[in-house]
Amino acid sequence: MADFEGKVVQITGAASGFGALAAADFAAKGARLLLSDVNEVGLNEVADALRSDGADVISEVFSVTDDTAMAQHIASALDRWGTLDIALNNAGIGNGVVKLQDIPLEDYDRVMDINAKGVFIGMRHQIPVMMKANTGAILNTASAAGLVGSGHLSAYAASKHAVIGMTKAAADEVARYNIRVNAICPSFASTPMVESMGDMVGAAHGISREDAYKRIAARVPMRRVAEPAEVVQAMLFIVSDANSFMTGQAISVDGGLTAV
Repeated sequence: MADFEGKVVQITGAASGFGALAAADFAAKGARLLLSDVNEVGLNEVADALRSDGADVISEVFSVTDDTAMAQHIASALDRWGTLDIALNNAGIGNGVVKLQDIPLEDYDRVMDINAKGVFIGMRHQIPVMMKANTGAILNTASAAGLVGSGHLSAYAASKHAVIGMTKAAADEVARYNIRVNAICPSFASTPMVESMGDMVGAAHGISREDAYKRIAARVPMRRVAEPAEVVQAMLFIVSDANSFMTGQAISVDGGLTAV
């Protein structure tokens, strides 16, 4: 895989999971990093570790729902590096394993704000910068739940369907500026979000977390959840210069979940 030497890469939700691992992989390949998260402790740990290994990092704590903060965040990268080459709109939350009619309205609003509006806010500031440069790559973290019906995950599924719709619309709008916009659609992976889901499934059915994980894995044709690195390697390929003709796609990394 091509390296990312000198590329400026923005990653939201960088304090843990896919975001933290992607930041480490991009840094190892020479990228300069613009990182954000609402988790100050986790973000500082990630950023400090990367800096200690020699990476050039800007890290800022704010919510992706804050339009002003996002604008200032990207401006800080332009002030320091003069460009933004790649953006991973990765921040997201779940809504628990709940029937649609039992989801509190405030929970639905929060999931939609962070997962869908947060991606919209990111792209509305990333795209003009990339248009001026006449190049760029944006990757939005969606989900297999954005491609199929996902019972008991209706708010989360709605938000991820929205991410895929925005991805396709944006890709159509900016392709002539050599900007590629894609979405990645993981299924279950051993991340904090899925660990939390395992706890909720276990509590709902009166079983252990281990047994809940077995139930989750049984839904995947490959009969296991993904390792985060398997998803992150796909993320790096999707935004790499080697993948220069892919745009407007929702790429599944799901062990076959959406194939059946």
